[in-house]
Amino acid sequence: MLLYARGSEKDDLTSQDLNDGLVAALDKLGPRQKVLAIPPDFTRFHSRAGELTRYAYQYYGDVMTDILPAIGTHAPMTAPEIEEMFGDIPISLFREHDWRNGITTLGEVPGDFVASVSGGAVDCSWPAQVDTLLQDGGHDLILSVGQVVPHEVVGMANFNKNIFVGTGGQDGINKSHFLGAAYGMEKMMGRADTPVRRVLNYASEHLAQHLPIVYVQTVVGRDSFGDLKVRGLFIGDDVECFELAAGLSLKVNFEMLESPLQKVVVYLDPAEFRSTWLGNKSIYRTRMAIADNGELIVLAPGVKTFGEDAEIDRLIRKYGYVTTPEVMKYIEQNEDLRNNLSAAAHLIHGSSEGRFKITYCPGGLTREEIESVNYCYAGLDEMGQRYDITRLKDGPNTLPDGEEIFFISNPAIGLWASRDRFVEGN
Repeated sequence: MLLYARGSEKDDLTSQDLNDGLVAALDKLGPRQKVLAIPPDFTRFHSRAGELTRYAYQYYGDVMTDILPAIGTHAPMTAPEIEEMFGDIPISLFREHDWRNGITTLGEVPGDFVASVSGGAVDCSWPAQVDTLLQDGGHDLILSVGQVVPHEVVGMANFNKNIFVGTGGQDGINKSHFLGAAYGMEKMMGRADTPVRRVLNYASEHLAQHLPIVYVQTVVGRDSFGDLKVRGLFIGDDVECFELAAGLSLKVNFEMLESPLQKVVVYLDPAEFRSTWLGNKSIYRTRMAIADNGELIVLAPGVKTFGEDAEIDRLIRKYGYVTTPEVMKYIEQNEDLRNNLSAAAHLIHGSSEGRFKITYCPGGLTREEIESVNYCYAGLDEMGQRYDITRLKDGPNTLPDGEEIFFISNPAIGLWASRDRFVEGN
């Protein structure tokens, strides 16, 4: 059931608009006894999900007993991050998701279904796993709050991904990531209907119908001045609100380029991106835009590690970002990678497949560390002076010496592709 829908490419929803829209939807639901909110973590700070969660808390008061950030495999939120993102909501309400423990398996999506939707790329069953709090918490409303935006694993982020991956378990997260990588991320990014989404939808329809989930989804884009604007708000308990949001997101967040780009410079905000696990959105979201033999330069002042999780960090350091055939061979030969398929998928996602050069300029990793995982290294100070983010605008730029670059100030906001590569890949 669609509870609220407002949005267009030109809309600029204010805080009051967001509050009014949420209240209108919650009024339709009627009184509740115990509410759980599931917003994203700090890596989705610009989603306005923190603000919407705060409005929901103001609406329900003590009836909202739990807030579970959907961190997936990310590091838990810190107290300062919680305060900055969620304001004056009592920190005592926040729960910490443990993707390796404390999860419940609701059932299995059959292997023949997975094989069918993936064209045979993967043929194993998929476990629908959620944080045990969702199953056993006794809530009569679960508010899943987040942003719909192009995504490398599932095609378009949010909706039931926020549940099955954001609060999911190790096995489910691993297999969903690997399914997307094996099928081919360039065939999925910017698509609402993908093999991974069909698997998640099967789980929602057949295995999680008893969970009282309502989705609160924003669409956020940049205006012509580069400022972030909320273009849409969609609230409902089924796939309709997601499809409406995804349709708008494709118009707002996807930039089709007439020709491939020779040099792309991406800036990673240190408050959001502290690992290549997160920072490689710079690669995922631009790979269809970069020309063969082109270069991606990643200005990453906050990046100080590879994985958000110690074991995944170890695996990235061990195997490096290599081509898909090499990753598949490593999986076949090494049990540690077979047991961590999300890490294997990440290695595939983070590789240019030898097609273009990736130069990382990290604030907290050495040349030796960067080169050991098969990226090129450049000093942050030197490159930061050459590509001064205070002087660059999003999109094409010509430097004083005549060098032409394409600058992206936040890769998490969009998806870029050249027309020929997007058609070929999709």
